[in-house]
Amino acid sequence: MTSHRLRGNNRTLALLASLVLGLTFTTIFLIPPFYDWFCRVTGYGGTPAVASAAPEVILDQTVRIRFDASVEAGMPWKFKPVVRSMDIRIGETGLAFYEAHNPTDRPVAGTASFNVFPDTTGGYFTKIACFCFTEQVLQPGETVQMPVSFFVDPAMIDDPDARLVREITLSYTFHETPLPADQAALQEPAAADASAVN
Repeated sequence: MTSHRLRGNNRTLALLASLVLGLTFTTIFLIPPFYDWFCRVTGYGGTPAVASAAPEVILDQTVRIRFDASVEAGMPWKFKPVVRSMDIRIGETGLAFYEAHNPTDRPVAGTASFNVFPDTTGGYFTKIACFCFTEQVLQPGETVQMPVSFFVDPAMIDDPDARLVREITLSYTFHETPLPADQAALQEPAAADASAVN
């Protein structure tokens, strides 16, 4: 084989390797946002929909909404639903509260991830307002009640996979996040004072 041919093969191999690496990185960075968007639009995987207002149609048919709460490992908060379940009519606006308590001696920030079970109802369980849309910061010893406003879309009764569902579970898990810059800045002088005393 000539050196000219070897150089041509090496260039082809390098081009293919670059193409594979480029596709790999593109997939890693583009697929998660696309998947998140897809789940929010379709309700796939139990991802609830979001709306600015409830529909005008309220059916006589009711569904029980169960509320579930947990925290990720290492998150120090105590977190629970105020009420474990409620029955609402399909299309009616529901309002539920979750309670979070920070038992530590420091501010703790957190964000909530959520899902709905069964998965077939994800596209019909719709949030109007929710504490999960923003980061929450609890001061030492602070306890708060956080609302979630929602409805079950009447279109659910037209879905052969979802129309027989009589109970939906809304689950939240809180994850600790870094303190916002303004909160973190408040902690630095306190830490400096503590080290000066020692």
